[in-house]
Amino acid sequence: MLKVMIIRHAEKPHDRGRERGVDIDGVHAHHELTVRGWQRAGALVRFFAPAGGDADDGPISTPRTIFAAAATLQSQSLRPQHTVRPLAEALGVAVDVRHASGEEAAIAAAALAAAQPVLISWRHSHIPALARALAGEQPAIPKVWPDERFDLVWIFASDTPAGPWRFSQIPQRLFAHDRAEGI
Repeated sequence: MLKVMIIRHAEKPHDRGRERGVDIDGVHAHHELTVRGWQRAGALVRFFAPAGGDADDGPISTPRTIFAAAATLQSQSLRPQHTVRPLAEALGVAVDVRHASGEEAAIAAAALAAAQPVLISWRHSHIPALARALAGEQPAIPKVWPDERFDLVWIFASDTPAGPWRFSQIPQRLFAHDRAEGI
C-alpha cells in the first residue's frame, strides 16, 4: 500500500515581532521556527514514531522516507526541514530536500517512488497543489490550507500509484490550542 502524509511546517513568526523565530541554539533567525514550532517539531517524534512501537496500524504511520521543502533564494525558510529534523534523527533517516515549493509534481513523483510510508513537510500555500499533483482533483481535498493551522496531517493512501487515492485529515492535537477538526 502507498501512504503519503503531508504536514505543514511548524509555527513561524506571524505576530509582527512579538514572537520571534529562533535557530536550534535559541538565536533570533527570521526564517526559522518559533519556540512553539520547535516544541511541535519535538512532539512530532512520538506522534509519528510512538515509543511503544510502530504507528503503522492506524491512520498515522512511521515514515520510512521524509521529504521537506528546500530553501531557495525566493523562500529562504528552513522551517519545513527543521520541523521534521528531530523525527528524522530519531529514526535515523535522511531528510530529502531536493525539491522546493513550486515543484509539486516532482515531489509527488519522488514520493511515489520512495520507500513507503512517506512524510512530506511543506509550505502551506503549496500543499493543495501538492495534493492535486499526487491524487488529482478530489472534492474532499481543501483548496486552501489556512494560514493559522499548523496542527494537521493530510493522508493519501492507495493500493496502486495510479489510484484511486483515499484522502483523510488527522488532527495532531499535540498542544492545548490544537484544533480537533480538519479544514
